[in-house]
Amino acid sequence: MEDLMHYVWKHRLWLAGDLRSIDHQPIQIIDTGQLNHDAGPDFFNAKVNIGGKCWCGNVEMHLRASDWYRHGHQEDPAYNSVILHVVHLSDCRVTRTDGQIIPQMILPCAADFAEKYSRFINNPANELCCAPHLHTLPPVMVHSWLDALAFQRLYAKAEAVRTRADRYAGHWEQAVFITLARALGAGINGDAFERVAASLPLRLLHKHSDSIVSLEAFLFGQAGLLEGTPPDPYVEHLQQEYQFLRNKFSLQPLNNLLWQMARMRPQSFPHRRLALLAAMCLNGFDLLQRIRDCATEADARQLFALHLSGYWSTHYSFGRPSAAINTTALSRSTIDILVINVVLPVMMAYGEWIGDEQMMARATALGEFIPPEKNRYTARFTAAGVACSNALTSQAMVQLHTQYCNLRKCLQCRIGHRLLASQSLSR
Repeated sequence: MEDLMHYVWKHRLWLAGDLRSIDHQPIQIIDTGQLNHDAGPDFFNAKVNIGGKCWCGNVEMHLRASDWYRHGHQEDPAYNSVILHVVHLSDCRVTRTDGQIIPQMILPCAADFAEKYSRFINNPANELCCAPHLHTLPPVMVHSWLDALAFQRLYAKAEAVRTRADRYAGHWEQAVFITLARALGAGINGDAFERVAASLPLRLLHKHSDSIVSLEAFLFGQAGLLEGTPPDPYVEHLQQEYQFLRNKFSLQPLNNLLWQMARMRPQSFPHRRLALLAAMCLNGFDLLQRIRDCATEADARQLFALHLSGYWSTHYSFGRPSAAINTTALSRSTIDILVINVVLPVMMAYGEWIGDEQMMARATALGEFIPPEKNRYTARFTAAGVACSNALTSQAMVQLHTQYCNLRKCLQCRIGHRLLASQSLSR
């Protein structure tokens, strides 16, 4: 509720009419001040006329006036600068550390406005609370917000790549290797894939890049997937190879990775994805250079257009072979997701690092040519009438749903702000 009070105060959405203190002194809000996101009063540098006298200072807000004492503000010198205490319920007077009474007013927020906000934040998490109202907004306004969110999400992913590069002292290829591994985990196994990749210095894989058996032994061994497997000659070969490599390089297999395979298509099993990661390390892992050379979406897709051979041409996991198996490592839609989650962020991050603005622009341009993702987030927005034409827009929808809708940040969302403000001003 205090968030709503901050919103009403900041945007001057209180009920029309004279504002008065609880002592019936007329109040004029000249400047609402700046919202404070840190410790201290809620709004800094406000300017308020109370009873004909102009005051400059800070404003504190509470649901109940007695929260002032509950939070100990009466003993905190940082709150001596408060010139006005704004509350929803005035159940007591409040004072500064010297006992001086602070002017207090009840924020006149319309009941239907508060009710609308309450419906928004109390809506079930799997629904869009604003869906019935989206059609009332100008499409240009909705899509301008989605454009901003698309860049917000892309920059966040690029920052994750940059953080990995910094963690490995500027070793960008290692950062790209870990980024790819996480993306191959497809969300549900992403953390486990990242831990496996981070446990293997890329220099070790480069030293053995001429042997697919060694590469698979490294990855499957570190993933803990060679233990407790059905009797299988190839698995036994990998176990022997991993034991040799483990002793030679003092490796320690990871524990408690909690691999998930329930309700998962066989093509997405972690075994297949690790085999693909090993195949991409064969003859040297050079994905960063290949990403830098991408000029079109076809180039980007070609990076992951691989076929699995040998053992994996007949197996989805260790054990019994499958009668009918697709040796194509990844589907077209999965490749597009890898382009979204690997190629575009790496382009953006590396382009920014070397100061190549053309590379950064190429990242966003490629996103406009990749088809939109189809998931539960995009389905909810398209069902509400919001068009989704490319991957940048679908990424924006994911960002909006996960970072705003699910967290009930309607007041920080441009769509929520517009709908709430229009409702309050239309009374």
